[in-house]
Amino acid sequence: MWTRSVLAGQISAFGIEPGDAILVHAGLRSVGPMLGGPDALVAALMDAVGPTGTILGYCDWNYDDRGLPDPALRVDVPPFDPERSRATRDNGAFPELLRTTPGARRSASPGASCAALGGRADWFTADHALDYGYGPQSPFGKLVEAGGKTMLIGAPLDTMTLLHHAEHLADIPGKRLRRYQAPILVDGQTTWRDFEEFDTSDPVVEGLPDDYFADVAEDFLATGQGRRGLIGHAPSVLVDAPAIVAFAVEWLEHHCPP
Repeated sequence: MWTRSVLAGQISAFGIEPGDAILVHAGLRSVGPMLGGPDALVAALMDAVGPTGTILGYCDWNYDDRGLPDPALRVDVPPFDPERSRATRDNGAFPELLRTTPGARRSASPGASCAALGGRADWFTADHALDYGYGPQSPFGKLVEAGGKTMLIGAPLDTMTLLHHAEHLADIPGKRLRRYQAPILVDGQTTWRDFEEFDTSDPVVEGLPDDYFADVAEDFLATGQGRRGLIGHAPSVLVDAPAIVAFAVEWLEHHCPP
């Protein structure tokens, strides 16, 4: 059974240092049994980054007008509330675990929302753009600005959400757009707002495989950058955020010529 102290030691040995900001994706079952349950992993991550470091998780949210079987149901859809709305389970249990850890903050852009815990949680989650929520004015853009890292703990390479930020930045033609409505709270009242962003449910342009994020990550790791290893029993990967975003932008611009 993995303990908080052993996990913290593994995370530090992986290359996580005090003061780091890390966007984490975790398959909790892959880690194996943890003394104290999955909270031990959150605590171990916080031990590794220390009081000035920050742990982030990608929450997303499930409710907008595209998934309603009957438009009449709109009146019953609860509005997005950063403090109460659950993270989507499509990303596993970790984001909701992080969001509900005491002291965590959550950004206010529903579909791109992130939770953050630690020294710079308020900064990472503040002023998240409602449109184009994976762009520079987002926790993803701030992670690059801060020289942060992203870590996959027992999560597939194609779940590296930070690469949506690279899709936003890449100068390539034919990017798919998503336009939809979702309910948010405005001055305490439910308001259905129009949203627009580059498509994150499919590859941003036609012709790329659905799981092409894994190709980008594998190509990046093949350059000798990043690190692979184990956290608990979970195969894990750690990469620097600015480096992999720059690599992914160049990769996209090479594979999607004008």
